[in-house]
Amino acid sequence: MAFTDEQLEEWIEGLTAQVESRLLETLRTPHNFVEEAARYLVDAGGKMFRPALVMAAGGLGLEEGTVNEDALVSAAVAVELTHVASLYHDDVMDEAELRRGAPSAHRKWSNSVAIMIGDYMLAEASVLGASLGVDFVRYQGHTISRLVQGQIAEMVGPSQGVDPITHHLEVIKGKTAALINAAARYGGWFGGLEPDQVEQLTQYGENLGMAFQLADDLLDIVSDESGKSPGTDLREGVPTLTTLLIQTHRRSEDERLLSLLSGPVSDSDLSETLALVRAHPAVEEARDEVRKWAEKARACLSGFEESASTRLLNVVCDQAVMRSS
Repeated sequence: MAFTDEQLEEWIEGLTAQVESRLLETLRTPHNFVEEAARYLVDAGGKMFRPALVMAAGGLGLEEGTVNEDALVSAAVAVELTHVASLYHDDVMDEAELRRGAPSAHRKWSNSVAIMIGDYMLAEASVLGASLGVDFVRYQGHTISRLVQGQIAEMVGPSQGVDPITHHLEVIKGKTAALINAAARYGGWFGGLEPDQVEQLTQYGENLGMAFQLADDLLDIVSDESGKSPGTDLREGVPTLTTLLIQTHRRSEDERLLSLLSGPVSDSDLSETLALVRAHPAVEEARDEVRKWAEKARACLSGFEESASTRLLNVVCDQAVMRSS
């Protein structure tokens, strides 16, 4: 039976509600403080993008009746636990003040608490993954390894002679694309798809992850309504594709901007810096890069027959581009 777009949306919403319930159930513990701290970012709200992607990819098996819904939900919970764990760790390393519109966990408690809560969530994701089989556990371990290596690569910066932009894109592949890659792959696995289709979905997720993060970085510059304060990356001195392009071009008229971008931007200089960056052609170059990765993701769907799920997965590519506008 062919599913309509509306039916697929209802199916995904139903399973995502199960993910949210299972997530809270997984974090339940007799240690009240651990549960409170672990639920802190979960309760603050999130887009649940990665769990929804697991479902959207799994939906490709609906018409063939090959979907294992319970496994999809379990995989989606493991993915979200891994994602939120990475947020606790990232905020410590980035010394972030806000996350999801609230004070970051390490500001509310301490660095040690935030790090340990992230570890706790990774442990719970591993326990959950054990019920999904050795292939899942192996790939999840591979994914977490990529996340960690991406974070370390960002911390140490590019090696001598390595192009900073090439290095930056490699960081994004580890820190963001790896888990979105895994979400799409798990959807294919537990949607009962053929191995070659699973590989196509995996590459779709990898490319989509690149577009998603590049768009998110642009959102921090061009929007006043992101989950973080505008210009957070600028204040923290975190390199983005836009700022790296500005520093690579080194136009004579950018002398003031280059000086501002030479380190973390102070609060007193933030408005001026944002205005100068927003007016720079590097912003449009970064948008072009988002479009490129989104189109690469879209191309990975060409081997699938048109369905409600392929239409939705294409829409997700469009949304990545729209977020950067």
